[in-house]
Amino acid sequence: MSMRSLRKISLTNQIMIAMVVGIIVGAIFQQNIVGVKVIGDIFLRLIQMSVVVLIMGSVIEAVGGLEIQELRKIGFRMFVWFMGSTVIAAVIGVVFGLVVKPGVGLEGTVGTVENLAVNDGSLQEIILDFIPQNIIAAMAEANMIQVIIFALFFGLALSLTKQDGKGNQLLDWVSNFNNVILKMVTLIMQLAPIGIFALIASVVGEIGVGVLGTLMKFLLTLGTAAVLYLIVWLGVAALYCKVNFTRLVKNIWRITMIAVTTTSSAVSLPVKLEDGREKLGIGDRINKLVMPLGMSLNSNGLAMYLSLSIVTFAQFFQIELTIGQLTQAVLLSTLACLGTVVVPGGGLVALATVMPMLGLPTASIALLAGIDWFSGVFRTLLNVDIDVLVALIIAKDENELDRDIFNGKKVYTK
Repeated sequence: MSMRSLRKISLTNQIMIAMVVGIIVGAIFQQNIVGVKVIGDIFLRLIQMSVVVLIMGSVIEAVGGLEIQELRKIGFRMFVWFMGSTVIAAVIGVVFGLVVKPGVGLEGTVGTVENLAVNDGSLQEIILDFIPQNIIAAMAEANMIQVIIFALFFGLALSLTKQDGKGNQLLDWVSNFNNVILKMVTLIMQLAPIGIFALIASVVGEIGVGVLGTLMKFLLTLGTAAVLYLIVWLGVAALYCKVNFTRLVKNIWRITMIAVTTTSSAVSLPVKLEDGREKLGIGDRINKLVMPLGMSLNSNGLAMYLSLSIVTFAQFFQIELTIGQLTQAVLLSTLACLGTVVVPGGGLVALATVMPMLGLPTASIALLAGIDWFSGVFRTLLNVDIDVLVALIIAKDENELDRDIFNGKKVYTK
């Protein structure tokens, strides 16, 4: 295939082809192909190197451009949609776990997990850790929730300063800076097919498809629950916003492919921002506020994964969970999603945070460690796509949904 014909294939289709080829190559060459992982890691780092400043800039621009009353109204709507959807996702994880019972029959599958960062602090300490002591340190550590907290306050101060007629120049500078960062990420995304091929080939080559056998029931349970939940969300969003369901699926397809192939909400963010405005028609004011905040505060897939995992472990250890314990599992799964790691492997860290609080041994996380990449596909699918759908719904409420762009009748212009 010539380079000219390759360019005619859309980036989304190139990524799909890379994913399939990566699985085939990984299965054939196995351990011999693991070395290509460095290429995939380079791609992830190229994207991740700008994520912190992209989030900070987007939130500052979005909040700084709002009037205080507007911010209160939009903030309340975001809180309701984010928390409501996350709690529902956690409940669905519990329900599917109780009905399907994926933890029955997993004896003898425990391996080992090393070097896993466990947050075993109290609830008060976890909440206190949301507030940065030093924003430079928070940025260096890529602590997303602390970066967002700082950006919210900075944006709020900028909004108040702007009302005095003194902050417009700074707001324009932030907007121009964000545009440059987005352009840089757009250039890097041209390498996505190569990076994704390397990542998937190395994962399949190292883990192999055999590990899926003993834990297939858990994966199928998580996958079925996630896909059904997403379909319901797509239907609700289409009805609420009065848009075509098929068109909606088409417009978020590239976002979905990036999410499931990279298993990273952070890497998916630039694509969400771009397609949110250029394919879905979400106004910049909503797009730049809801998308970055949703990345750290609206993790439906992670909440479902955590609650399902808790039920699975309880079944493995033959522990009968009471209604109170199941309720606690839902609440903990919801709270653990706030500001959790948004890169591949973050699910294990969140799981290690929740397990001790329920009296379950952290070592049992090894049950799911071998399939973390595969379960990460379903986690990230919900985390990313439902952020986009919430932004679409809020844009509709705020009369900032451009239906001509959504329907492909008009091209986005800044």
